[in-house]
Amino acid sequence: MTSFDLRPAGPSDAPRIALWMAQPHIRRWWHQGWSVERWVQEIEQQAAGEHSTPYVVAADAEEFAYVELYRVRHDRLAEYYAYGEEDRGVHVAIGDVARVGQGLGRRLLRWLVDEVLRAEPACAQVVAEPDIENTPSVRAFAAAGFVQHGELQLPEKTALLMVRTRAVQGGMTCTT
Repeated sequence: MTSFDLRPAGPSDAPRIALWMAQPHIRRWWHQGWSVERWVQEIEQQAAGEHSTPYVVAADAEEFAYVELYRVRHDRLAEYYAYGEEDRGVHVAIGDVARVGQGLGRRLLRWLVDEVLRAEPACAQVVAEPDIENTPSVRAFAAAGFVQHGELQLPEKTALLMVRTRAVQGGMTCTT
């Protein structure tokens, strides 16, 4: 069983995040193959605001992914669907290319959303908006209990609005 650890990203994480974001499997979808200096600015800006929080994720004590958790009401996504006041959104990038394609993403998403819902009782759902053409990402979200709620035409992509509600636990629908 994989054990995950989530910690806030800091400026000292910028070199690793910049390296991850430069990987072709991430750069294609994120479009943030920025310099280390630009990542330092991004991390500091997110840490100072109320919109989004950047994290580094470890699996079994080995760091492998970058995550952003955000408040939909403060995000541009709020313009595209009827969001709940406490909805949260998630962006995930598995930076360690050796960890891609092994089902780790769906396990991370399941765990992460369970943690968000446990920590924030007022949050009824967590959303994501992967590019409709990013099949591995769409599959990972679906395997983690997210349900497709239609396409969104964002400025840079056609996205799928994917929603995981509190009624889903560990990727399985609750029946009690």
